[in-house]
Amino acid sequence: MRVALFVTCLVDGLFPDVGKATVRLLERLGHEVVVPAGQTCCGQMHVNTGYPRQALPIIRNHVKAFEDAEVVVAPSGSCAGSIRHQHADVARGQGDRGLAEAAEETAERTYELSEFLVDVLGLTDVGAYFPHRVTYHPTCHSLRVLGVGDRPLRLLRAVDGIDLVELPAAETCCGFGGTFAVKNADTSTAMLADKMSNVIGTGAGVLTAGDASCLMHIGGGLSRLRSGVRPLHLAQVLENTR
Repeated sequence: MRVALFVTCLVDGLFPDVGKATVRLLERLGHEVVVPAGQTCCGQMHVNTGYPRQALPIIRNHVKAFEDAEVVVAPSGSCAGSIRHQHADVARGQGDRGLAEAAEETAERTYELSEFLVDVLGLTDVGAYFPHRVTYHPTCHSLRVLGVGDRPLRLLRAVDGIDLVELPAAETCCGFGGTFAVKNADTSTAMLADKMSNVIGTGAGVLTAGDASCLMHIGGGLSRLRSGVRPLHLAQVLENTR
């Protein structure tokens, strides 16, 4: 299958290893990966902070960038959720029915990484080997907007050598929420403290999730505590082999 990778601006700008891991994983599974050069931001930040008009050209650019893609995969539940559940609504709300229809069609071909592996490729065992104690944080957008459920956990349970431990209060938000962490810093910090306490309590050496943004937030806090816990994106765990 020819897979178009939607890198996301956070991965492109701050965590390129996540994008590279996604490519290596998909190529190891026998698929061709292309990265359309015209892609930029998905516009989620604009929509979530009340700027739908400003998001419209970003959505239009996204649709154009991926118009020829057989399937689009994003290593982010947050960005995949925006494409699937915001793009068409924003275009429709701004009176662009043509763009809304095109955005709906693009959304139908767009998947978060674990969705693509499990639902499209029919895989749970991707041949990974990762001999470490790991705990998993289900990010809010992947859990509540996309409804990925236990797909990431099913993939992780099949990893050879892994010691996967349950994260207490796993479904509680980490407090990032994009601009929420900036506008509501005290609340965000309190939520982060609870999440870090639960992560450290597992005794895991690695914290994994499907969104680099949440891992950035939690990982930054864990680093300041000198906890020794490494944040690693799901793709970075699944790409590893013997």
